[in-house]
Amino acid sequence: QLQASGGGLVQAGGSLRLSCAASGRAFNTYTMGWFRQAPGREREFVSRIAGRAAYRTYYADSVKGRFTISRDNTKNTLYLQMNSLEPEDTAVYYCAASSTSGGTNYKAYEYWGQGTLVTVSS
Repeated sequence: QLQASGGGLVQAGGSLRLSCAASGRAFNTYTMGWFRQAPGREREFVSRIAGRAAYRTYYADSVKGRFTISRDNTKNTLYLQMNSLEPEDTAVYYCAASSTSGGTNYKAYEYWGQGTLVTVSS
C-alpha cells in the first residue's frame, strides 16, 4: 500500500516536497516512480528510482534539473523534491511501485498511491 502526501498550492518558482509512504516488506527491491495527471491529459511519467541497491534515477525532460527523486529504505518512503515549479506542473501526482525496472509506462507499475494534488499559480 502506498500513501502519497505533500501536495498543495504554491506560486510559480516555489518548491514542494512530496512523500510516499509504503507499507509491506521488500520496499527496497521495488523500482519506485512518480507520475502525474493534469485535467484532460493522460498520466505521464515524471521520475523513477531503481531498487535493489542500484538506485539509479531517471527523469522526464520536462522536470530534469528541477525535480529530485530519492528514497529512504529505512523509512519505506519515497520523495520528490520539486523546485522552480511552473504552472505547467499543476497535476495530481501519483507514486507507484514496480517489481520490474518500471520504465516510463504506467502500465509497468503494479501498485499505486491515491494521488496528491499540486497546484502552481502564475
